[in-house]
Amino acid sequence: MLALSPPPPLTALRVFTAWRAEPGTLAAAVVLGAGYGAAVRATRRAGRPWPGGRIACFAAGIVAVVVIGCSFLGVYDDTLFWVRAVQNIALLMVVPMLLAMGAPLRLVADLLPPRIRAPLGRVLRSHVARLVTFPLIITVLLVVPMLVLYLSPLYELTLRNGGASAVSGLVLVLVGFVYFWTRFRIDPTPRADPYGVTIWITVVEMLGDAVLGVVLWLGPLVAAGFYAALARDWGPDLRTDQILGAGVLWIGGDVVGLPFIGIVLSRMIREDETRAAQIDSELDAVEAAEAAVRPADEPAAPARLWWEDVPEIADRFRRG
Repeated sequence: MLALSPPPPLTALRVFTAWRAEPGTLAAAVVLGAGYGAAVRATRRAGRPWPGGRIACFAAGIVAVVVIGCSFLGVYDDTLFWVRAVQNIALLMVVPMLLAMGAPLRLVADLLPPRIRAPLGRVLRSHVARLVTFPLIITVLLVVPMLVLYLSPLYELTLRNGGASAVSGLVLVLVGFVYFWTRFRIDPTPRADPYGVTIWITVVEMLGDAVLGVVLWLGPLVAAGFYAALARDWGPDLRTDQILGAGVLWIGGDVVGLPFIGIVLSRMIREDETRAAQIDSELDAVEAAEAAVRPADEPAAPARLWWEDVPEIADRFRRG
């Protein structure tokens, strides 16, 4: 709804002290926390451990939801363009990343009875699911919502209508979650694309942030009528406010992308180490089996390099 008057000036003190009890935000936090907590308890009662690190990540995502909706970000989100920009980039990038690291889909799937889990698994492995989660498509789905939001009348609608604002925030979180879910691969996913692909499509996503930032920086004022009607007599003027918001959307997305890349690299290294350990174990088993059937007086076969038993690598050397 259109505010009758702007809130008090945003000062350094009010950044920490300006809070509100936003019902929708608090309800979402309670539902997420209660649902995840109940699933963790059920998993542990069944004798299956659930890593504390995943719980901490999911809890951090819930805290982020509360901060975004109830702190000064929620109090001033309809007053300052740059504050709304912080909100939106956090809803798209920060909250979904933390929730995805909590592996909620795997947690819930393990608790489902087989008669439900089996058909869901078939849907997850279907050609449609694999197509929809193709890396390029997922990247486009991550970039497009922000472009549509800021470069259409939808942005002003979210300022004037609380319901539209809530739906917009929910869409951003869902789109972001699908992106991080398919890129982290902590939960079961339709595809198992190499983590190197994720690094490359992150560059594409950064380019999308840059395009939106430049357009907002150099382009016309967005929702100028709404902000002018507030008659705010403090803080930056409308143009400066939008430039600050453009910087948030441009640089903020890239800053959030840095820990994401770090997590992806960490998982890629861990996956390579696991694969190497599996190869070593398989080679040791083959060697032990050959030694068991070889006569005692027969000399051992010449030692082979480890990569000669890995088809993907061996083929490359044979082609050379």
